[in-house]
Amino acid sequence: MIILLLLAGWATHHTMTVLATDPATRSRATFVFSGLFAIFVIQTLLYHLERAPRMTPRIARRLNGLHAAVLVPAYNEDPGYLKLGLQAFLAQTRLPDSVHIVDDGSTSTDYAEVRTWWERAAAEKGVATTWQRVPNGGKRSAQAHGVRVSPDADIYVTCDSDSCFAPTALENLLTPFSRARVQSVAGVVVATNNRANWFVRIMDLWFTVCQLVDRSGQSAVGAVMVNSGAIAAYRAGVIRDNLDGYLNETFMGRGVGFSDDSMLTLFAQERGLTVQQPRAICFTAMPEKWSHFNRMYLRWMRGSTIRSIWRMRYLSARRPAFWLHIVRWVQMILTQAITAWLLIAEPIVNREPPPVTMLIIPLLIGWAQGLRYLSVIRSDERIRSRILTWLAMPVAIAIAWTVLRWHRWYGALTCLKTGWGTRQNGAEVSLETSATPDPTTPKLYDPLDDSTLKIRQYRSMSSTS
Repeated sequence: MIILLLLAGWATHHTMTVLATDPATRSRATFVFSGLFAIFVIQTLLYHLERAPRMTPRIARRLNGLHAAVLVPAYNEDPGYLKLGLQAFLAQTRLPDSVHIVDDGSTSTDYAEVRTWWERAAAEKGVATTWQRVPNGGKRSAQAHGVRVSPDADIYVTCDSDSCFAPTALENLLTPFSRARVQSVAGVVVATNNRANWFVRIMDLWFTVCQLVDRSGQSAVGAVMVNSGAIAAYRAGVIRDNLDGYLNETFMGRGVGFSDDSMLTLFAQERGLTVQQPRAICFTAMPEKWSHFNRMYLRWMRGSTIRSIWRMRYLSARRPAFWLHIVRWVQMILTQAITAWLLIAEPIVNREPPPVTMLIIPLLIGWAQGLRYLSVIRSDERIRSRILTWLAMPVAIAIAWTVLRWHRWYGALTCLKTGWGTRQNGAEVSLETSATPDPTTPKLYDPLDDSTLKIRQYRSMSSTS
């Protein structure tokens, strides 16, 4: 944190020194830079205040009586990834009380072999389960089918069909519910296929750091804006009491089927605290091609735009989440304006190229924040490999500042396109082909091998960088 603050202070001082040579320019920029610096300092302080609660005997006694039901919607998922995820539920240090799989009318497979194996394995572990195949109605509809057959649940755990929970994930995910005001808990998502190619590595780095910086800061004040669909938990009433609105959301006369995670988080925000548990780690299949990621990210941005409008309309100004939402928009607009001014307006209008140091500072800050990526320890990857990924932070920043920023605004302008956009023609990432095997390392996973999770053990520790 000290490194980050020193870098930010240096950047601000340098900017003001450069601008002091031109009073007109100084008057235009002083307020913007001061505002961005203040926002940055607050965010830095907040995400270092996040505390990861630990399970204690006292908390365990309070939580053991809760019925934790896992909802697993599946649509055209790769059977290998689905089986890997189901295996992970049976390897938890705190087993789920029930798991409800809903095949949402898949067209590429019927999962017959996986279903036969699962029903036998779940029975042996004493985990209640249901498996339904229903006409395609979307992820929300599939989740609702699971809710209806689990009326005794106290906590609903949502995940994706390619989610693979670390062995302590469920135990850690439930721990924050020892506080009565907590209504939802987000876990941290990392890539299962992080070594498939460099594109996946960089996206894994970017996504992990976003969770451990932006979301950690929100969690410190109990105002997580969006939970990850791959791993999250909600008090049952958050979902049951809002099921009709969840299934029938419309925006300007169009049905909305995506942005389900942010909708559930908004329901939880209206009732109490929404937090993150950085010790609850989930592995998921990241897109391995730009075209797949592009469609997924545009869906996120379109959903984010709709959800922003709902927060302004429905979220009470007494909630910290309301003001964090406002600050995020202010920061995004100011950052966009100052970037365009430095990189476009100044070179064209005033014939002044941006100072080189002003391009270097964001990279240094990104590297400092990226240290939190290294706080997620993986036993299937050597530390030198993770450091190599961390060194690619400038590439992640360049993509975020250019392509993803453009996608942010394009998604806002096209938010009426409410189609899902992915997996219409089957799974786009396969477990068997998601990574090129390294002959110098042990085989990491095999969807047909019941010992998979004995080989692939994960652990995490809270960030201290």
